[in-house]
Amino acid sequence: MSDHFFVVTGGPGAGKTSLITELARRGFHTVPESGRAIIREEIARGGDALPWADRMAYAERMLERDLSAYSAAHTLSGPVIFDRGTPDIRSPSTAPCDHSGQDEPNDPSALPAVAA
Repeated sequence: MSDHFFVVTGGPGAGKTSLITELARRGFHTVPESGRAIIREEIARGGDALPWADRMAYAERMLERDLSAYSAAHTLSGPVIFDRGTPDIRSPSTAPCDHSGQDEPNDPSALPAVAA
């Protein structure tokens, strides 16, 4: 792990993405949260790697994207701020997978708004 990597994590609506957006505006290297981008891409292409359709495929896409971003961040100098980290892939607060023990998919209306 690099000593100049920082992960911002927390519950839904805590302001993580707003903080990271402002840090990027101020010139810091930032790595966006992968879940929203995956949802946008899957919807655009008619895919089903979505938390309410195929939770495992969605989580796998998040992990692949996060690992790729982590590798790419090693080429950057100075602080790099990540919007969430790979542990959040299975976190109840980000909810790509249901932790209730039920086989029902998560309710898509409970997900954060997806920016276009």
